[in-house]
Amino acid sequence: MHQHIEWDDPGKTSVSEYFKNDPNHDAPRRGDILSARYQNRIVRVKVETYREDEGVSVGSVAAILDAHGHRFKTHGKLSLDDIVRLPDDKRAIEHWDEDEK
Repeated sequence: MHQHIEWDDPGKTSVSEYFKNDPNHDAPRRGDILSARYQNRIVRVKVETYREDEGVSVGSVAAILDAHGHRFKTHGKLSLDDIVRLPDDKRAIEHWDEDEK
């Protein structure tokens, strides 16, 4: 069973928006690491399976980080190794603002 997460809107870091006109952009595969935002944290998810009909990756939480790169074992109701569903429209490009370091 997976943990239900209300992912943050990726806004300007949306993977879907960035690649919307790229016909060569592949769907996630088993073993890929994806990023998303949850309560202002960066969450990395290791893909176990991709459900193309739903546009959703299912995988385990591999890391929870803040904007400075500090790692956490838990945040809110999310913990490392939790199984989660990550919709394509919630995937985010991971970047670090120089001002935040």
